[in-house]
Amino acid sequence: MSVLLALLLAGAAPQTAVDAERAFAADAQKLGQWTAFRKWAAKDAIFLPPNPVAVALKDVPDPPVAVDWWPTASFVSCDGATAANTGGALWPGDRSSYFSTIWRRQADGAWRFLLDHGADLTAARARMAQPVVRQASCTGTPAHDAEADDEGGVSADATLRWHWRVAPEGGHRFTVQLWTGTGYETVIDDQVPAPRPKRS
Repeated sequence: MSVLLALLLAGAAPQTAVDAERAFAADAQKLGQWTAFRKWAAKDAIFLPPNPVAVALKDVPDPPVAVDWWPTASFVSCDGATAANTGGALWPGDRSSYFSTIWRRQADGAWRFLLDHGADLTAARARMAQPVVRQASCTGTPAHDAEADDEGGVSADATLRWHWRVAPEGGHRFTVQLWTGTGYETVIDDQVPAPRPKRS
């Protein structure tokens, strides 16, 4: 019996990256913010604020109120094993922001996030009953991008790739590209300006 058939017979739908994002956000409310991050992070997961740092939250206590977030779009590799989600978030005190996360399906079938990135917004992105979902084309021959090895990553089939760049003045940019069959289309382009200098 296939795994898919077993799941269907058990009444459980196969989990997508959107399902994983929603479950992650629900766990933040139910279990605690950093407890949920520890549960859903891959072993080598990173934050990008803007330079990559390891998700090391072993001794970090959960805040009294967790951030609330929701996906608005998901971009999935041709093989379905890697995805980039993006959406809105609301922090305690009504601080609005957005997020972008990279997810990968593990050998056991579970989704874990590899990268988490976000920044503040003046107004939160609208909540959507059904996020936009796009899958990469499975035609053509995408080329592996060597730059992704140092400042980003790529799905195993090279149909989804992501990059970050940190400007000398401190701002940064995070992009995700999806293979169309003939080339790559930028589907996420998060540009974060450098912080304003504090007045003395």
